[in-house]
Amino acid sequence: WAPVCRDNTRRNSGQAAGYCVELVRKRDYEGFLCTLLLPQESQNSVFALRALNVELSQVKDSVSQKSLGLMRMQFWRDAVQDIYKETPPHHPVALALSQAVQRHRLTKRWFMRMIDAREQNLDDRTYRNIQELETYAENTQSSLLYLILETLGIKDVQADHAASHIGKAQGIITCMRAVPYHSSRRQVFLPIDICMLHRASQEDFIRGSLEKNVKDVIFDIASQAHVHLEHARSFKKRIPKSAFPAFNITVALDWHLKTLRKADFNIFHPSLQRKNTLLPLSLYVRSWKQSY
Repeated sequence: WAPVCRDNTRRNSGQAAGYCVELVRKRDYEGFLCTLLLPQESQNSVFALRALNVELSQVKDSVSQKSLGLMRMQFWRDAVQDIYKETPPHHPVALALSQAVQRHRLTKRWFMRMIDAREQNLDDRTYRNIQELETYAENTQSSLLYLILETLGIKDVQADHAASHIGKAQGIITCMRAVPYHSSRRQVFLPIDICMLHRASQEDFIRGSLEKNVKDVIFDIASQAHVHLEHARSFKKRIPKSAFPAFNITVALDWHLKTLRKADFNIFHPSLQRKNTLLPLSLYVRSWKQSY
């Protein structure tokens, strides 16, 4: 019986890994490309982590009622608890995560932080200020980066500092990228304090206004993302080079900020909705240069 059980386990884990790769490729193409450049022994684990991130991020838009979203989040909270008891539920992402946790001794706290933050975000609440958006980004994107660092065997305070700032930049840029989509649904989640500072109303964004005050809001928010990326890079000389592959998402973030600048901070410009066809090449070059 033992060889048969081992074969089944191997087949299940192979199918679970394949499921995660495909989910990330479809729903997080930038994350998919970044993961392909990681060392072979980390790739499947990071695909599992990114697949969980996709699952959590999709909950809000895939449920019609908050109560259903809460049930989904509870499923993942229970799944993580069960993974750490070595009894994962029979769900491909959970099975792949279980392998990753066992292989790299991943920290449970980062998983719980991601789930809790996504759950609180089911409320459709606008961020009162940029700090609230940064906290959400830290709890979601930075937590994911801490876990990716762990798959690379990195335990380094300076690398964690860099990850924290990159995660915040990514969360801010993700929020801006979603503006056209949310505006089409008559929703605006940009920080209220910055909108008030420039006297830009929610209706301005819903109408897709190209007025200077709307662009000024985007400029201020984009500037904050840029500050975080620069801060992350200030740690370059103090962190092990083996941590750099965890941060290759900065290539995509730089491109978004550059494209936004070229579009004169018009968040509705068509160039911002297009896929960056040069991203695979840019990622490869940055990885070859051993930088982030």
